[in-house]
Amino acid sequence: MSSDPWGRVDETGTVYVRTADGEKVVGSWQAGSPEEALAYFERKYEGLVVEIGLLEKRVRTTDLSAKDAQAAIGHLREQVDAHHAVGDLDALRKRLDKLVATVEARREERKAQRAKQSDEARKAKEDLVAEAERLAQSDQWRAAGERLRALVDTWKGLPRLDRKSDDELWHRFSHARSAFSKRRKAHFAQLDAQREEARRVKERLVAEAEALSGSTDWGPTAARYRELMAEWKAAGRAQREHEDDLWNRFRGAQDVFFAARSSVFAERDAEQSENLKLKEELAEEAEKLLPITDLKAARAAFRSINERWEAIGHVPRDARPKVEGRMHAVERAIQEAEEAEWRRTNPEARARAEGLTGQLQAAVDKLRAQIDQARAQGNNAKADKLQKELEGRQALLDQALKGLQEFGG
Repeated sequence: MSSDPWGRVDETGTVYVRTADGEKVVGSWQAGSPEEALAYFERKYEGLVVEIGLLEKRVRTTDLSAKDAQAAIGHLREQVDAHHAVGDLDALRKRLDKLVATVEARREERKAQRAKQSDEARKAKEDLVAEAERLAQSDQWRAAGERLRALVDTWKGLPRLDRKSDDELWHRFSHARSAFSKRRKAHFAQLDAQREEARRVKERLVAEAEALSGSTDWGPTAARYRELMAEWKAAGRAQREHEDDLWNRFRGAQDVFFAARSSVFAERDAEQSENLKLKEELAEEAEKLLPITDLKAARAAFRSINERWEAIGHVPRDARPKVEGRMHAVERAIQEAEEAEWRRTNPEARARAEGLTGQLQAAVDKLRAQIDQARAQGNNAKADKLQKELEGRQALLDQALKGLQEFGG
């Protein structure tokens, strides 16, 4: 006969397992020794332990349904109750009982979670409906339309409620979208009507502008063109396919008139041409100040040139940008020289440069003293290491001294 703490084999080959209710027959073993019999049924016990452990893990870490979990527990309980294994079967029953309680708790937890999700989905859909109903009154047609389309996508991603609630909320949501679409359609129909009216007004304005293009009554005609332009702007935009063509005709008629007027005024431009010649001479005089080497003298000279410039009258309009640009270029160069001088003499920047130079000089002096001391003590390895550090600091000091020279120091 052979035995272990949880089972034994009698002389007939019958295998028993010990339980809280006494010994139970596990099975009969005739094929080998009693030790082999116990080992076989102990392995079956270990198999049950593994299966229960795996089920515990699945319940704990996956979304295994309560129904499937209970079925698996029942299957394992049948195997435990069949007493076809040697081991602490009572401990396995306790683990299965505990697992039943865990599954039930998870069931209630999921039930509560589903209820919470349903409440959240209801609140989310109610919020969507409320926003859609607000948007239904909006005049921001593009933004509101895009937002309503986004709300539809959001709605599709939410869980369904009970049929009655879901249908009621969807009806309100759909009604809000329809109301917005109806208002938008009416708005653009009205806009089309306004653009058609604008087209008729602008065609009349174009006809008058073209009729006036040959006039030589310069003052009144120019004034009338200004009035026509004001009426054009007040008319609003016509349809896109008409707007550009009408504008080109309107603008072309004006150009014809004003070009003719400009040719008549060419005599006046002759007087301005003499002014242009004088200003070009002054611009050439100003350009000789470049490059600037004496800022104070350049500033005084430019001031004198500028005073003479201001005393000269108008120049032809088409020549004005070029000649004024030449003067502005010299003026900018003087301003840049002034800014450079200010940066060079800026006391705060100078103080920072002097402070950095002083710190680096002190560090270099200290390292040289440490190197001399190390050499005197015969510690050449330390001295060589300090020498490399000194070279780096000396390079930084040289850079700082070079920068300080830019401040005139």
